[in-house]
Amino acid sequence: QGIISDGFNPKNKHFAVDIATDKNQSVKSVADGRVIFSEWTAQTGYVIIIEHKFSLISVYKHNASLLKQQGDFVTSGEVIALTGDTGELSTGTHLHFELWSDGNPINPEEFINFN
Repeated sequence: QGIISDGFNPKNKHFAVDIATDKNQSVKSVADGRVIFSEWTAQTGYVIIIEHKFSLISVYKHNASLLKQQGDFVTSGEVIALTGDTGELSTGTHLHFELWSDGNPINPEEFINFN
């Protein structure tokens, strides 16, 4: 939960919603799946990526810390990370959240109410 500070805008290559929140808030998996990436990157800080059924991928960037490792199975609503302000591209404490289906970005707001 939080305030959307930047919405999904494929024309500007922003394939995500940015959710402004306080630091160290729970980041939860949107569905059951397996963690396929859980690492630090210079640009986007602590990142976790989960593969779900039906070729759906969820991506969570700029976290303060990661609570799951690559290969872990997670359930819908399970806490996987804590929000933060990490990486060169971060502009303050927030969660950068992406959804991908069959390799194509989709607008998370069409499926999730962040308020």
